Amino acid sequence: MKRAALAILLLLLFGAARLPLELHLAAAQRAAGFRTTSLDLPLRDQIGQMSFVAALSGFRSLVAALLWIESHNAWADLEWGRMAGLFQNVTTLQPRSILYWDLAAWHMAWNASIAALENKDQPSKILRERAQRQYWELGKKFYEDGLKANPDSAELWEKLAILQRDKFEDHAAAAQAFLTAADKPDAHGYVRRMAGYELAKVPGRETDAHAILRAAYDRGDRQPTLLRVLRELEEKLGVPTDQRIKQTP
Repeated sequence: MKRAALAILLLLLFGAARLPLELHLAAAQRAAGFRTTSLDLPLRDQIGQMSFVAALSGFRSLVAALLWIESHNAWADLEWGRMAGLFQNVTTLQPRSILYWDLAAWHMAWNASIAALENKDQPSKILRERAQRQYWELGKKFYEDGLKANPDSAELWEKLAILQRDKFEDHAAAAQAFLTAADKPDAHGYVRRMAGYELAKVPGRETDAHAILRAAYDRGDRQPTLLRVLRELEEKLGVPTDQRIKQTP
């Protein structure tokens, strides 16, 4: 007990010494439009008193890293609900970490959802599929919350688009997320093309898809999928023969 009390006292003293710097950094983050972490009583209940005190004392990244390690143990033990709670705490402590948001969403929407669907202890296929979709939704929420904290992250927008495409098969939502990602400074060059592919699957959006993919073609893009989808769109839209892309040998 004495050692624990001494450790808490030392952390509080260190935190008091850091307080002016923390306040200055917090003001700078708010001025830059960054979201700050709320260290409140629910978080304290979830991560424990010692970890909460450590976070208050300027060790947020360390506490987050330790909780992330614990989440890996939960993953190894197939404790998906516990892992989701740990991910929530980690991202609360480190909301500017793209990696934490991405891996948390991926574990939920892919690993946990597959485990739920293949759960041999649940004989009802309907309930297994419902649990699977709940994990998809949880993964999507991690991406959406991550984007609230990091709205300019091309990576998170792209990963959200992939989730919408591969899990929900919502091609309109996937296209919009790809387009948003494409407008970010650090976006990959292929992202706008991916938006075109998704729009081509949305009834009524063929003209938009054709405009995006034709622009990519005119820039010199000759990806086989792009050529195939463009030709299909040209047929569907009735593009005049002299305006169509050239046939390749």
